[in-house]
Amino acid sequence: MGLKETFSQIYNQLIGKIYRFVFLKVNSEATAQDITSEAFTRCWECFKNGDTIDNPSAFLYQIARNLVTDYYREKGKNQIVSVENTTIADPSDDFSEAMLKSDINTVKLVLAGLKDDYQNVIIWHYLDDFSIQEVAKMMDRTEDNTRVLLHRALESLRKKVNKSDEA
Repeated sequence: MGLKETFSQIYNQLIGKIYRFVFLKVNSEATAQDITSEAFTRCWECFKNGDTIDNPSAFLYQIARNLVTDYYREKGKNQIVSVENTTIADPSDDFSEAMLKSDINTVKLVLAGLKDDYQNVIIWHYLDDFSIQEVAKMMDRTEDNTRVLLHRALESLRKKVNKSDEA
């Protein structure tokens, strides 16, 4: 298989996951699209240059994570969700659908308030369906350390969700 075909296959497998990861970090569709595009462009440049990439998935997530960090560093922004990006349930919607939207928005808001490592381990393991072993490789940690991190991240998420429910 040629270089373009190999990269195309990687692109098709990971584009949705990388985009979702970035979007959950920046909460802007346009910014998420730009950062995702840049991540794949940088990955392609490495492929073209003949660099050996053992784990393209981990490599792309690392590029995306660095680009998100650069984005916030350049803009001097905090990772907060603006009111413009918060969905308000339409009263004509079915009640259960409105509750689901509300729960998703609550989790999104709370997730944005967690430490980066906590966000990453939750997104990669639960949203992107990576195994603990794969997440550990992407985070350059041991599997046991990653399990502990995931447990702490979930505890932190649970506490913040409970606080937002009380408010």
